[in-house]
Amino acid sequence: MRQIVLDTETTGIDIKLGNRIIEIGCVEVIDRRLTGNSYHQYINPQRDSEEGALEVHGITTAFLADKPLFADIVDDFLNFIRGAELVIHNAPFDVGFINHELNLLNQQQNHIANICTVLDTLVLAKKMHPGQKNNLDALCKRYDIDNSQRDLHGALLDAEILADTYLAMTGGQTALLLGGSADGESRDTAVSLPRSVTLDTGKLKVIKASNEELAAHDSRLQSINEMTEGKCIWLSKKN
Repeated sequence: MRQIVLDTETTGIDIKLGNRIIEIGCVEVIDRRLTGNSYHQYINPQRDSEEGALEVHGITTAFLADKPLFADIVDDFLNFIRGAELVIHNAPFDVGFINHELNLLNQQQNHIANICTVLDTLVLAKKMHPGQKNNLDALCKRYDIDNSQRDLHGALLDAEILADTYLAMTGGQTALLLGGSADGESRDTAVSLPRSVTLDTGKLKVIKASNEELAAHDSRLQSINEMTEGKCIWLSKKN
């Protein structure tokens, strides 16, 4: 199962006012493990960011002036996400902006619904934690995810944080798989490599439980048996 955790930054929140995408960040998850592969791109929107948006992401017009247009990166981006399940927090926002950019290029055939499925972690969080704050910062606090570097929003950083949060929310594994970066080059990661195991381990030392430990164990089983009205399976097998 291939999932792409995705986030975008934009010049503002309203597409109808001509706002555009300025940054895309994606991290790859396969079989619920981060692979280390990612996609990250700044984009020249050919317009200024609104003041409120600039306060959120801090990405200036001057910084974006020499960055490629969306038309220049669209093929690489679509190739990275095609066929995957996109994991997005507040998906209608990001998907709406991506589809808007595709509309400007007359690429309606590549609308997200046509090439990917989408899982909205905001919807998931609201179901899991009704009546509570479920923005990304609140979820990080709830699931003990380190977001101390998140002074300003950034698409790749937020995608990485969301990946950890999503896997924690759903009880998953966040360890890296063996793999390379998005450009195919290998990278150093804290991955445990497969090791050969010898069967010649010698005589194993057996440590038996003490009388005190056995008594404590029996007492615990009796407590479980009382709470389950005589249905403690370990006692039944013991008897």
